[in-house]
Amino acid sequence: MLKIDPVKLRKALEELEHAAHDRAEWHDDLLRALVCGPPCDANDFAENAHQLCRFGRWYYEQASDEFREKPVFAAIEAEHRDLHRVGARMLRTAAAGEPILRADYEELVARDARLRVVLGSLRHEIQAALRNRDALTGAYVRAEMLPDLSEWRAMAQRGVQPCCIVFMDVDHLKQINDTYGHPLGDEVLAGAVRHLAKYLRPYDKVFRYGGDEFLISLPGTDLATGQAVISRVREGLASSSLAASPDGSALKVTASFGLALLDPEVSVEESIERADQALMLAKTAGRNCAIRWNSSVVTGTRLPLLQIEDAKEQPAREARG
Repeated sequence: MLKIDPVKLRKALEELEHAAHDRAEWHDDLLRALVCGPPCDANDFAENAHQLCRFGRWYYEQASDEFREKPVFAAIEAEHRDLHRVGARMLRTAAAGEPILRADYEELVARDARLRVVLGSLRHEIQAALRNRDALTGAYVRAEMLPDLSEWRAMAQRGVQPCCIVFMDVDHLKQINDTYGHPLGDEVLAGAVRHLAKYLRPYDKVFRYGGDEFLISLPGTDLATGQAVISRVREGLASSSLAASPDGSALKVTASFGLALLDPEVSVEESIERADQALMLAKTAGRNCAIRWNSSVVTGTRLPLLQIEDAKEQPAREARG
């Protein structure tokens, strides 16, 4: 799910609307031919009529991968095929000068209704996915974050599994925006989320917290494992090109990370605050590094001992207030 592309999804949804309109037009043309007589489309008599109509061509040749991976997509084929089968039978009956059977008409109505329901289900599923995702980056929207993290905290309270949370901040995004413009900055943000998808599991989630900040949830992951994962993410990001500058040269970016355990003994908000504190220290420490919150030592006003792993692979060191 991290690989979702909102732009592609919106385009696919638009294509679905066009295909549904084509299906409705076919249905109207069929009824017109039955009531008013020929002409009708000769393809409607073919064994593979469901593949030859405009809706069928969309389904078999043009439908986006974003649809094909949905279980409901397979159900469309059966309903559409049977709809054409009943329609062809009714057309042959009319062509022979015989009255249309009531049973055929009722089956046509029922199958058309079922096909509209299945199409509606697919439409609603895609629309729901778009509502839950940030339009620019494809990350989950912030509104989805607290309910999701609350579920993982409850799992941790029952001793099922821990959950590591990570704040990520793209370094110097303001400078990129000021130098190259916001469209390139937006491209960098979207590229950063795509980069995360290469390293994270399907059930890990990335939430756009605001601006250039993202919160990552790593269920079933303790702090040590989470830091190992983020180390690979950070190193890969620093060596990748997320966008090209106006002169065509590769634009290199880095990111800072703050890690904390989703502590079952405190509120979700407090765990988020811990990760945010770690991120702030990562930025203070020079950016392009990952800092892990550790509650074992407190100095000053609730400032914990933090372990730092920076871009130069320096040994872990203490960061005190």
